[in-house]
Amino acid sequence: MKAICVREFGGPEVLKLEDMPDPRPAQSGQVLIRVKAAGVNPYDTYMRAGGYGARNPALPYTPGSDAAGVVESAGADVDLKAGDRVYTIGTITGAYAELALCRSSQVQALPARVSFSQGAGVFIPYATAYRALFQVARTKPGETVLVHGASGGVGVAAVQFASAAGIKIIGSAGSNEGLELIKTEGAQHTVNHSSPDYQKQILDLTNGRGVDVIVEMLANVNLGHDLKMLAPRGRVVVVGSRGSVEINPRDLMTREGAVLGMVIWDVPDAEAAQIHAALQAGLGNGTLRPVIASELPLASAPEAHRRIMESGARGKIVLIP
Repeated sequence: MKAICVREFGGPEVLKLEDMPDPRPAQSGQVLIRVKAAGVNPYDTYMRAGGYGARNPALPYTPGSDAAGVVESAGADVDLKAGDRVYTIGTITGAYAELALCRSSQVQALPARVSFSQGAGVFIPYATAYRALFQVARTKPGETVLVHGASGGVGVAAVQFASAAGIKIIGSAGSNEGLELIKTEGAQHTVNHSSPDYQKQILDLTNGRGVDVIVEMLANVNLGHDLKMLAPRGRVVVVGSRGSVEINPRDLMTREGAVLGMVIWDVPDAEAAQIHAALQAGLGNGTLRPVIASELPLASAPEAHRRIMESGARGKIVLIP
């Protein structure tokens, strides 16, 4: 099979398309997936660069956890058959490949209404958005949420979830195309976070009260400003950060606010079950609709890694084997 292989940590250029042996289910409970599309996530770039700490994989490895495709074969004790449409919530051998070996617990049914490219954009973005909004921030219907960086994969997912739950949404993006996208997906208000007065715009939209919840994709740039936009007892959920940041604790103290961090790994089993139930329901009834920004051939993985770190995201980048 063709697969992307990383033999040394470094820049996008270390992503090499190679011929590799086909994986096979060797144990009960394993499933082989014929990959039709693989999702590209920011954490893939951190891992490729060797910047993911204890979670850095052993070299060499094939990147990617999010894929969609059809079951090629399955080991014993697997309630799936060849040809079943599925998406993954992790893999054993990596998603940037023509074939991916998974544990059966890493495979979910893909509804017929969802394309393979959309399926490759489900797990990391939508599970992250659900956990941030409902399990970490405990956002309630009627509250106001700022999705800060709403035009990327996680941002679009957060807008769709919040819209379905009766939450008031302010979405920020850095381009006119991004603003139009998040308005289409359900944001009642949009602001361009490249504008020098965007914080005043947000406060004006809330009549000076501030927002109850901020889903923050780039905390190292925005967190200090976020705290000044919080309503009393508001919460910031840090989904992404690329470095350190300086804040004024008084901005939290005067609001009795909270900054909450999250990662999608190691979610307790009961909460993971809630996430998967929400994803299946939303994909099945059309509430959740992954937006695809671009489809690139597998050999263009280096370009995908460059693009996902640029500003102006408008949906999900996927690789097509």
